[in-house]
Amino acid sequence: MEPKTINELAAMRESGRMLATVLQMIQNEVRAGMTPKDVSRMAACELERLGGQPSFKGFMGYQDIICISTNNEVQHGIPNEHIFNNGDIVNFDFGVTYQGMVTDSGISLCIGGIDHTDMDGKRLLKGTEQALYAGIDRVREGARVGDISAAVQAVLERYDLGIVRELVGHGVGHALHEDPEIPNYGRAGDGPVLRAGMTIAIEPITTLGSPRIFQAHDGWTLLTQDGSRSAQFEHTVLVTKDGYEILTQV
Repeated sequence: MEPKTINELAAMRESGRMLATVLQMIQNEVRAGMTPKDVSRMAACELERLGGQPSFKGFMGYQDIICISTNNEVQHGIPNEHIFNNGDIVNFDFGVTYQGMVTDSGISLCIGGIDHTDMDGKRLLKGTEQALYAGIDRVREGARVGDISAAVQAVLERYDLGIVRELVGHGVGHALHEDPEIPNYGRAGDGPVLRAGMTIAIEPITTLGSPRIFQAHDGWTLLTQDGSRSAQFEHTVLVTKDGYEILTQV
């Protein structure tokens, strides 16, 4: 991956701001009784108001603008009319294009708030989010992809979470998926070297049980084989000389 230009980074910052605004709106507004289709429509209206375009729509034939995956759905869930219930753990994975530049981000949350008795749900959400920021903390010019991967893996193992190995982070910017791949497991010191100006998406994807997954008949939705719940957190990050800049936040 080549470093992005000043103008490209300006477009990515705006794209990331739009994306974060939409995810924040979803986090504030989603509740029991709504459906994934309701959230998709809401996200589409807000993104249109902001002036961005959805990156996922039409990507490899994907038919919606956002991926919404509930409980044992791991990734790539197509928004449907199934009603959210309190206690559901839901992942919202979204991409935005602005002036030709793409950002990618995701959040997981518990509908209605996590119940104090759901210790596994708390562990899933807390561990996955902490792993994301542990990986981000390793980003800087001269670091290697393995430094990120090892940091993510260490946190996930500490929380005893399954690491879905088939799904990885990636470069992003001119396209939704660019090199390099950024696995959520690995060894520090291995892999490609990061250079200032590169933009990458880091995204731990986890389960409460076995990390083995399978694809549903819709050709998109991935589910856990053992029925355990899953989570994902993701940010698009700019590599800088002395660290990083998270582009998908407000």
